[in-house]
Amino acid sequence: MAGKWLGKLLGDKGERAAIKFLKQAGYSILAKQYRTDLGEIDVIALDGEVVVFVEVKTRRSDSKGQPFEAVTPQKQSQLTRLASSFLKKHKLLNQPARFDVVSILWPSEQSNLSKPEIQHFQDAFAPSGKFQFFT
Repeated sequence: MAGKWLGKLLGDKGERAAIKFLKQAGYSILAKQYRTDLGEIDVIALDGEVVVFVEVKTRRSDSKGQPFEAVTPQKQSQLTRLASSFLKKHKLLNQPARFDVVSILWPSEQSNLSKPEIQHFQDAFAPSGKFQFFT
């Protein structure tokens, strides 16, 4: 149970760092931890006129692979359904949209590298399933 709790803390810390990073890059944040019965989108932002659905993955090390590698086809499908639902609910179906991934390696505080290594993958994957987005 403690491992899951610590993982949630690291994930939340990563999401805060990703939001700061995105704001510095000129994005406007529309929503954080947007939840529905279908699941959660970490960050929803605007990059100019483009609605951007951002999945944030944070890890302490790359021993089990890079954080972005955890955005599996199954996760992409779930995010596509969530994004489609968001666009429909907010009457944004004609708005250009895309999926980004922010991958963060954040070594432990005991490490000399206490600053996170952030990678931003714009347009990281295409919508999956029967959904189409304007790009």
